[in-house]
Amino acid sequence: MLLHSPPVASGWLEYLSAIRRKTSMEDAIRELVIMQIAALNDSSYEAAQHRKLALDAGLSEAQLSVLPEWQGSDRFDRREQAVLAYADAMTRQVQVPDAVFANVAALFDTRALVELTATIAAYNMVSRFLEALEIRFP
Repeated sequence: MLLHSPPVASGWLEYLSAIRRKTSMEDAIRELVIMQIAALNDSSYEAAQHRKLALDAGLSEAQLSVLPEWQGSDRFDRREQAVLAYADAMTRQVQVPDAVFANVAALFDTRALVELTATIAAYNMVSRFLEALEIRFP
């Protein structure tokens, strides 16, 4: 679909390649937020494309099975819980409550926080694009 607009496709590829390959973010954290965003936005294509990547990054089937209703689960450590709460806030509310931001900011340095935020924003863009154009996994 993106190839119908070469300038958009080029920018999309460059931005998402930077998110996926040039950040210092751990693969497991990146894939955790992507899978959470896919679940929250009901993006079956995004979830299908990232499921194996998430498992290969070290996430478990048990963890993936409780997304997006992860609260109260003992399957996530403190850091993962902070990341999930941040992804939830950015996806559902847009504005992040101060307590959620303070929690995640205490666990990541400035660069990692910027990269985490950019990843969450980017994959919200991806899922919204896929859903608006009704792109489904075959």
